[in-house]
Amino acid sequence: MHASSKPTGRSAHRRTIQVFAGLLLAIALALTGCTNAGDGGGDSDSGAAGADDKAAGLRTEGNGKSASGSKADREQPELTGTHIIRTAKLTVRVDDVAEALDDARRAAEDAGGIVGNENTSRDSEGRERSRVVLRVPQDKYEDVLSALEGTGKLVGKDAKAQDVTDRVVDVESRITSQRASVARVRELMDRATKLSDVVTLEGELSTRQSDLEALLAQQKSLKDRTSLATITLSLTENGTKADTQDDDPSFGDALGGGWDAFVTALRWIAIVLAAVLPFAAVVALLVLLWLRVVRPRWPRRAAGGGEGED
Repeated sequence: MHASSKPTGRSAHRRTIQVFAGLLLAIALALTGCTNAGDGGGDSDSGAAGADDKAAGLRTEGNGKSASGSKADREQPELTGTHIIRTAKLTVRVDDVAEALDDARRAAEDAGGIVGNENTSRDSEGRERSRVVLRVPQDKYEDVLSALEGTGKLVGKDAKAQDVTDRVVDVESRITSQRASVARVRELMDRATKLSDVVTLEGELSTRQSDLEALLAQQKSLKDRTSLATITLSLTENGTKADTQDDDPSFGDALGGGWDAFVTALRWIAIVLAAVLPFAAVVALLVLLWLRVVRPRWPRRAAGGGEGED
């Protein structure tokens, strides 16, 4: 009995050590697991926070882009249609230039247009010529052009159409940007406290306002040229020669032509005589002196010379 009690004490002691070691190992594992869990939770929280910050940044960036995009859309001029500059040059031969000119003015004014520069003259053959510039609305351009062509015989026509839609949109967009730029400079001037800054900003403001005025002038010119078409009409009076050139000559025409030739011949004869008359007068004077003075004395001298020799 005593021999068997010793092994039992040893096994109990060994069991106690194993239990204690197991407890230490469990505590160590528990501590390690808590540490890992704490670290993992921190990473997760920081990752979530980073994701939230990133999402917020993306939302902010997206909102900024959306706001700037909507602002750009508001500042971008809307394209309401095509913008075309139409010009035409007409040359028409008419019987009465004054009457045709009145008809042209009336056609332009009835269409809602205006009459521009006008010039009337006569050529070397006495035919009247007139040139007038007409400005008519685009929607009445073709009608007025047809009416002007029907005033007489159309001699020449040159019509052009230039699409300037891109240019119009570009000028309007630049005007919007330039106005915003001027406004920004004015805001800086209101907040400026130093005299040097004020002077610099005033110079910059003057430059930007000049650029804005130049753009506004371009816009006005484009609007005028695209809203009103320009027609330059040249009127020429029919001459007598042009009217009778293809007709057969009559007896009166032949008689008139013969009389003109006769008068022309007499005129040339008179001109020749007038040119020769001074020389003829000198020759006649010399002949008269010969006959009156020199020739009567010539035989006497010859006779006196013969008696002296005998």
